[in-house]
Amino acid sequence: MEIIIAKDAEQAASLVADRFEEVLRERGTEGAVLGLATGSSPVATYRELIARHRGSGLSFAAARAFLLDEYIGLPADHEQSYHRFIRENFTAHVDIPDQLVLSPDGEAPDPRAEAVRYDASIAEAGGVDIQILGIGANGHIGFNEPSSSFASRTRVKTLTEQTVKDNSRFFSSPEEVPIHVLTQGLETIREARQIVLIATGEGKAQAVHSMVEGPVSAECPASILQMHPRVTIVVDEDAARHLTHTDYYRFIQAQKGRLSR
Repeated sequence: MEIIIAKDAEQAASLVADRFEEVLRERGTEGAVLGLATGSSPVATYRELIARHRGSGLSFAAARAFLLDEYIGLPADHEQSYHRFIRENFTAHVDIPDQLVLSPDGEAPDPRAEAVRYDASIAEAGGVDIQILGIGANGHIGFNEPSSSFASRTRVKTLTEQTVKDNSRFFSSPEEVPIHVLTQGLETIREARQIVLIATGEGKAQAVHSMVEGPVSAECPASILQMHPRVTIVVDEDAARHLTHTDYYRFIQAQKGRLSR
C-alpha cells in the first residue's frame, strides 16, 4: 500500500485525479477501463477530472466505465439510482460515450443472474485498469459489508442497518432506502490492475486505521486491499488521525524520486 496524507480534501481529490489522468493518457486511443464509485467520497475527484477535461482537453472518448453497485428495485432514472448519480456528477460532463458507462440493472427480474452477467461483462472488457473507491465508516468498500467473503464476486447483498442509516441522508427517510443491492464482490474489485481509495473527514478515521494498519479481516472488508500489489490510499489530515505511522508515510512521500538519482 502507498499511503498519501494530503493537507486537505481538495488536495486529496487532485492527487486521485492525477492517477486517473496518468492511466487515461497511457492508454490513449486503446481506451482505459475505469472503475467508478458513487457516494460522496469521489465527487470532488470527479469535479477535478471534469475541470481537466474542459481546461486541458483530458479526453475520456476512448474509455469505458463500470460502476461498483446499484440499488435493487430502483429504476435507472430514479433520483437516487447510481446509474443517474454517476451521470449527473461526472460522465455527462466529459466525452465518454454514455452507452459505455455500465452499471448493474437494479430492475433486472432475476438479480442473481444479473450479478453473474455484470461480473462477466467486466472480464469481457479486459478488466478494470484503475478503480476508485471510497470507504464506509464500518470499513465496507462497494457494498461489501463486514463478514463479506474475500472470494466474493458480483452478487446480491443485504445492507447493514448502519449503512441504511448513513445513506438515508440522500432519501426522504430511512424507510425509503433499499435494503438490497447488487455489488461487485471483494475478489472482483481486487482484480482491478490499480486501485485508488480516497477518504476524507474524521468520520472515516477509524475505518482508515483498520484498513491500513489493522489485521486483514472480514470485520473490515477494505483490509483486503493490503493484499493488492498496486493500491494507493489518499486521505486528508482528519481521516489520517488514527494512523500510527504517519511520520513514516510522510517520509516515504518526501523521498520519492531519490532512487532514480
